[in-house]
Amino acid sequence: MNQSSNKHITLAFTGASGAPYGLRLLECLLAADYTVYLLISSAARVVMATEHGLKLPSGPQAAQKILIEHLNRNFDQMSTHKKLIESEKLIVCGKEDWFSPVASGSAAPKQMVVCPCSAGSVASIAHGLSDNLIERAADVVMKERGQLLLVVRETPFSTLHLENMHKLSQMGVTIMPAAPGFYHQPKTINDLIDFMVARMLDHLGIEQGLVPRWGYDQRD
Repeated sequence: MNQSSNKHITLAFTGASGAPYGLRLLECLLAADYTVYLLISSAARVVMATEHGLKLPSGPQAAQKILIEHLNRNFDQMSTHKKLIESEKLIVCGKEDWFSPVASGSAAPKQMVVCPCSAGSVASIAHGLSDNLIERAADVVMKERGQLLLVVRETPFSTLHLENMHKLSQMGVTIMPAAPGFYHQPKTINDLIDFMVARMLDHLGIEQGLVPRWGYDQRD
């Protein structure tokens, strides 16, 4: 069962490698009829252009328009898409949009995913810095005892990285490194991306058909 009865969720892209994970998760959330509050760091826009060739402007409305066009351009090729993505379901927020619902415990969604999540973002969230909307949104979800998933993409982990993740894990945050498995015999990079996104959706309580759960496909 979904933890968010009204199907609202916060998603943040930060400057770690792994932009395709974030985009695929965004697509799946929108296809599942969620309203997504999307937060994009400056470094994330650089990574998005580098890894996916998608150049997102700093203006929230302009970025929203480009993302909707990008997702709908190939909607008929994606199994998760049943219809065109509706623009009102994606709300892109500025990095200092302190009047956004995600900045307040009285209005923020109870679920948030940071994907990909940089080691710097892990550190800032672990120490409650709240210097930008991503950090503040994560802080809100934690203080309201919501569900926070950090899809960390870094290797190797330093002792400091591990200490920060350990601190967050003790506070109930789910640390989910971008480390796809191979038991589903992936044939393409998209198969590896879908493995991780499927695990995220499972933890969020959202039905997914991207990757079969362990043991189910071996019983035939």
